[in-house]
Amino acid sequence: MTLIELQPVFSTLWVVWFFVLFTGILFYALSPKRKRGFEERANIPFRDDPRDRLS
Repeated sequence: MTLIELQPVFSTLWVVWFFVLFTGILFYALSPKRKRGFEERANIPFRDDPRDRLS
């Protein structure tokens, strides 16, 4: 078999791979145990850091 004959198989596997990858990222990002960490990181720009002030 040549690569040209295997192209439909590779195309199908490529779509399946990206679907699995995408759902894995969604589960990682939306899992309840990671919510607190994401919220803390989201508030970093709004922190009042005394080290940033001039004396």
